[in-house]
Amino acid sequence: MKRSLAADSLKDIFAPLQRAHEAFASRYPGPRGDRQPVHTVYGGAHLFRADTAKRLGEKALEAMDEYAPDFIAFARAIELPGLEQLGGSPDAAAIAKSIQANPEAARKDNRYAWFVCTVYHRVREKLRREPVEDFRIDFEDGFGNRPDEEEDRFAAAAAGELGAGLAAGSLPPFIGLRIKPFNEELRNRSVRTLDIFLTELLGKTGGKLPKNFFITLPKVTIPKESSALAAVCSRLESTLGLPAGTLQVELMIETPQSIFNERGELNLLPLAAAAQGRCVGAHFGTYDYTAGRGITAAHQHMMHFACDFAKEAMQLAYAGTGIWLSDGATNILPVPVHHGGANSSSVTRKQSEENHKAVHQAWKLHFEHIRHSLVNGFYQGWDLHPVQLVTRYAAVFSFFLESLDAASERLRNFIEKAAQATLVGEVFDDAATGQGLLNYFLRAINCGAITADEAQRLTGLTQAEFRSASFVKILDGRKK
Repeated sequence: MKRSLAADSLKDIFAPLQRAHEAFASRYPGPRGDRQPVHTVYGGAHLFRADTAKRLGEKALEAMDEYAPDFIAFARAIELPGLEQLGGSPDAAAIAKSIQANPEAARKDNRYAWFVCTVYHRVREKLRREPVEDFRIDFEDGFGNRPDEEEDRFAAAAAGELGAGLAAGSLPPFIGLRIKPFNEELRNRSVRTLDIFLTELLGKTGGKLPKNFFITLPKVTIPKESSALAAVCSRLESTLGLPAGTLQVELMIETPQSIFNERGELNLLPLAAAAQGRCVGAHFGTYDYTAGRGITAAHQHMMHFACDFAKEAMQLAYAGTGIWLSDGATNILPVPVHHGGANSSSVTRKQSEENHKAVHQAWKLHFEHIRHSLVNGFYQGWDLHPVQLVTRYAAVFSFFLESLDAASERLRNFIEKAAQATLVGEVFDDAATGQGLLNYFLRAINCGAITADEAQRLTGLTQAEFRSASFVKILDGRKK
């Protein structure tokens, strides 16, 4: 066919376009592909011990034994819809035994019972095996402002406990510390704590940091704070003999100025970019943000529209950057109102009932908050109390399990069609959805909602294909 433009006559146009595309790809590399924790548990530095994660799991299991001794009691506690499907007086032990004997038949014949029972027992298994996925040793709100000598002492002690945990293999898969803000009042104290902590820790471990170690900077308002922390990290790496770029940071988005700067421009990307490649996460701070917005305490909660607006801005700004996003915390804690515990002889029957009611209401609220986060694409959040671990995992596991069959069918059919668009039921999938479905399974496997064997059986993908974390690579392999 005749053409008016020679093939090589457009180089002057396409060369700058290529450079622009390369710059765009470097700014938006896409999802990191590695495991993201489903939560971050914050605890005061003065309370941290090498076995903290294990002890938190034990407390969570004790709460389940006390306030939800079986899966039916738990379903009632958090008011899972569909309880009427279990009948008038269901026998939890008998139903659980039947499900364990033939889980596939139970999934077909009594799916609701299978679903609730599976969630309950997988939560218990998770609390025994890996009760905490991510922990922050807190020197900010959970620690408070103390005399310098006292904070110095706790910084060194917490570092020692972290080193002991590393040696004993008792640390969660992700861990780090939250320092104080980099404002004029607290900046020097913040750097001093970070310096003491890292110096003590590396001295005890022979220069080794735990895997997935993060430094969390709260109340960020201007990019200069991010760049200052990055510069401090660089100086510490050089002094302590760490490879450049080892120290990774998370930013806490908890002020209105974190969202918009003084010129009315979106401030989120500049805050992360100023960290000079070290920023791996952005955590939303519900209560500081709503307070900064002038919202009264009675209405400060994760599902407020003001929070949804800020989190939507975070998702838009950080989409494709590989930066992990985390939602905030539920500050209504699942604790009894009468001291002594529900089964203690020191409380009356009425007090025991009130204890159950208080814990169940807090569990239900926490469950609803997490569901709201998950539905809106926030797969990580904060937990402040060990008994919140119960509903954290229950909400995450139920979120993935309830759509497991549909997602399995869609991914299986999509792979079989070798990237040709397919229609399953009334849902039309395209190639981008294929990666989204794969990400769904990766998140479900990583947190323990489903096992790798289950995912392989339901989708037909091999475990090696899942580990590739790439829908394109899977299709290329299948075509070959």
